[in-house]
Amino acid sequence: MRKTLLAFAVLLGFSGAAMAHEYEAGNLHIDHPWSLLLPANSVNGAAYFIVQNHGKEADRLLGADTDRAASAEVHQHVEKDGMMKMVKVEGVDIPAGGKIVFAPGQYHLMLFGLKKPLADGERFPLTLHFQKAGDVKVEVAVQKEAPLSKGAEGGTDMGHDMHGMQMN
Repeated sequence: MRKTLLAFAVLLGFSGAAMAHEYEAGNLHIDHPWSLLLPANSVNGAAYFIVQNHGKEADRLLGADTDRAASAEVHQHVEKDGMMKMVKVEGVDIPAGGKIVFAPGQYHLMLFGLKKPLADGERFPLTLHFQKAGDVKVEVAVQKEAPLSKGAEGGTDMGHDMHGMQMN
């Protein structure tokens, strides 16, 4: 019985570590890139993550690409004329000693023209292009539910509904 409990505890430790995934590039730390499972007929999706800059100089996310979609663009939610809209931005500054949260309702990567549906539990490659840190290859984990963000203010759920959003 003791051996069984020990083996179970070890497996639980490995499964938790397998779910989390982090990347380092220069002074940047990228935490848990993820995408929300969408209906099979969805042609667009989004990717989210947190970037922390441990350096003394700012860096800038210039864009991204993936073989999984026809294109990837950096977007931000903004309120204009009483409506929330998604707008394309040319880049996002990652301040020295700071972090930027890419999450539903905030900055995010829009994935246009998905080449096949996103399946729960799968991972797909994505390359982030930074001005100073260069290209960083990450894997995006597709999940049924948004994780609770340890990086979003107030620890709010990062669930996202893109229905009814306008894109410019």
